[in-house]
Amino acid sequence: MMRGGASAVSLLVFLVFSSATVSLTCGAGLHLELTHVDAGGSYTTAERARRAVERSQRRLGCKPSAGDVHAPVKWAGLAAGEDVAEVPIGDPARRVEAIVDTGSDFIWTQCTACLPDHCFKQNVPLYNYSASHSAKPVPCTDKLCKGDVAVYGCDRQDGSCVFKVGYVSGAFAGHLGKEVFTFPSGAVELAFGCVSRNSIGEGGFDGPSGILGLGRGVLSLVSQTAAGKFSYCLTPYASGDKVSSHLFVGDSANLTGESPVLSIKFVKNPTDRPYYLYYYLPLVGITVGKTRLPIPSTLFDLRQVGPGNWSGGVLIDSGSTISLLVDGAYKALAAELTKQIGGNPVPPPSTTLAEMLDLCFARGDVDKKAPALLLHFSAGVDMPVPPANYWMPVDNSTACMAIARSNDTSSIIGNFQQQDLHVLYDLEQGQLSFQPADCSKL
Repeated sequence: MMRGGASAVSLLVFLVFSSATVSLTCGAGLHLELTHVDAGGSYTTAERARRAVERSQRRLGCKPSAGDVHAPVKWAGLAAGEDVAEVPIGDPARRVEAIVDTGSDFIWTQCTACLPDHCFKQNVPLYNYSASHSAKPVPCTDKLCKGDVAVYGCDRQDGSCVFKVGYVSGAFAGHLGKEVFTFPSGAVELAFGCVSRNSIGEGGFDGPSGILGLGRGVLSLVSQTAAGKFSYCLTPYASGDKVSSHLFVGDSANLTGESPVLSIKFVKNPTDRPYYLYYYLPLVGITVGKTRLPIPSTLFDLRQVGPGNWSGGVLIDSGSTISLLVDGAYKALAAELTKQIGGNPVPPPSTTLAEMLDLCFARGDVDKKAPALLLHFSAGVDMPVPPANYWMPVDNSTACMAIARSNDTSSIIGNFQQQDLHVLYDLEQGQLSFQPADCSKL
């Protein structure tokens, strides 16, 4: 779920990791074991995929109404994924379930101060700020109250920092505080948002209570812990509840094993738009099977179109399930796949799916004929995308391409395309590395 603006990208699905096991060891960094938000629901792979798309559609349909929180919307990330980290905070410790997202720069959870009818339903009890012995307010004079991810102000009664953040699917607001996040082998004090009001809407989060941002902003988990790197390895959707995904922050984030490691330099973020703090990649082309698509690399460029105004770019996002491609690239991809798979495309099995997934075929045709993709990046680096990583089974007879048409000039590489890849974000080296991996065995 992205924050919106002139170049807003509509994010498609949540990466939520619930019932997570967390460990923090000296010199090893932070390791979170992650399971899917639908764990325990006995859903088939097709049902899980369909529920993910439907949740996304509900979130994108949420709009602030009169009396709700409104804020200038900037292009930034809020998680939209399918897997949640369970994190104990406060004294006494209380559980929160936070969506883990590389497209968000903020840590927040709903609190007991939530106004009636202005907070969404969640799986765990609301966090009680006033009952925690370790909670502290952040004063307006603190440098954290002048961060780059929200609109800040002061509470006239006590001088504490308040925030408002707008998103494509709504907005939220509350107080900025500090709290102890306790892990089995240690604890760390982090600034976070205690949300008391939002307009995200029913079904927008579908259980989790907040966000654990991994973006570049000063209030993200990565920045506050001074972690120079982090990595994740996402198990396939088809594995269901049997195995867990993994997130590593700090020294524990390393690529190991015999599989080859490839690295891509991040595209430099704009300096005149401080909230453009994403992980942009230099995508230059796409190959379908053995056919290189006839699309110019300039379709994927991040470019300045005016003072403080940027357009385009390709960002990698753990919090978006389905990838987005700009119109010209999407049309070329869909046409070539239709040619190579043959036969006739079939309509999606529901109206909701049809609003997001355009290209569908009989599962038998996809299983027999769908080619692998190669995403080409600058410096000759290629990321393989096998058919299982871009064809989503949506019912017993239909599979739809988990790559959608972007509604603007920007593109996203989502987490469905990153299944069974160990992906390392090295902030010190300014690069993203990846290797094929059995994520269930990390």
